[in-house]
Amino acid sequence: MSAPIAVIVAVRGAEEARVVAELDGQPGIVVVRRCADLPEAIAVARAGLGSVAVLSEQPHLDADAVRAMRAAGVGVVGVSSGPAERLEALGVRVATSDLADAVRAALSQPAPVFEAPPERGSGAVITVWGTGGAPGRTTVAVNLAAEAALGGRRTVLVDLDTYGASIASALGLVDEVPGVAAVVRAAARGEDVPALLDRHLLDVAPGLRVLTGLTRAARWPEVTAGGLERMWPALRAIADVVVVDVAAPAEAGEAAGALAGGPRRDAATLAALAQADAVVAVGGAEPHQLVRLVHALLDHPGAMPVVAVNRIRASVAGPRPEDAIAAALGRHAGVTEVWPLPWDPRACDAAARDGRMLAEAAPRSPLRASIASMTAAVLAAARASRDAPAAVPD
Repeated sequence: MSAPIAVIVAVRGAEEARVVAELDGQPGIVVVRRCADLPEAIAVARAGLGSVAVLSEQPHLDADAVRAMRAAGVGVVGVSSGPAERLEALGVRVATSDLADAVRAALSQPAPVFEAPPERGSGAVITVWGTGGAPGRTTVAVNLAAEAALGGRRTVLVDLDTYGASIASALGLVDEVPGVAAVVRAAARGEDVPALLDRHLLDVAPGLRVLTGLTRAARWPEVTAGGLERMWPALRAIADVVVVDVAAPAEAGEAAGALAGGPRRDAATLAALAQADAVVAVGGAEPHQLVRLVHALLDHPGAMPVVAVNRIRASVAGPRPEDAIAAALGRHAGVTEVWPLPWDPRACDAAARDGRMLAEAAPRSPLRASIASMTAAVLAAARASRDAPAAVPD
């Protein structure tokens, strides 16, 4: 005789007693835990004490909570006394008649898919990544987005740096606005993502809108995989170009939180790299930063990014710095083309002081000219990536 189905119940209010009464005594079903809240239910699932969870609408129920249940090997069934659209949008199959049958089916039927917004759009995602040690990722991201917008493209700049968001201060914006945390958090709850973006995007220049980053680094757990999953298609639908500024760390699987199945601080960086049609890897020109850049490029899982080396000057790289740096990266990391970004402190200081883009603060600066040229190449690389036929599995 097979073991009974162990059911975890996390249902709020008077509905809980009805659910337990309906399941109690059913052949092959046993209620093993009645949980006070959703976090307790997830903990019980991760402990391996149940095989199906029965959930109702409640605080903290979002796509990431459902994902955590399923990652623990637990089927999920929803119960609702009212409209069930939000539960279904989160990928929870709602029991409409016999609850016991729905519990049994949860073990054999494939889980419904967490709904992404229907519109995906054709916008290209460009992720600006690179090494630690402040090589100038945000400067590159801000000005790459500005040049794309100046070229007549609808552009959205997203601050997804979960270690030190800085786009708001770079552009002189109020850094207490909700921004990306509010959008991702609400998206994970199944709310309308296009409407969320329309509410939280800030217009900073013609054709350029900004989704600001975390107001405090400690809020990084709010930027969850489920919310990001729904945000990407909506961003592509409203923009021709989406430029994403991310943090450098992309930690190994043993990182804190990964072993326990918990959130990872580098998950936003990994998601943006996976989503990107083109990646710009930014490193500094100092010898120690070039070493970091080589290691980052060797560890990068995808195709070779567009490589930009920032703050190039002869005082740290020799009399012909561009040639020396290109040769070193070619020899040690297999880089075939390097975009040199010159050391231009006067232009950068003017932009930082006024909270403006280089095109506004120093339109004739060498750095602005270099980033404008690189932007054209990055957009071409993103276009080629999107137009390339999908790989056929062996």
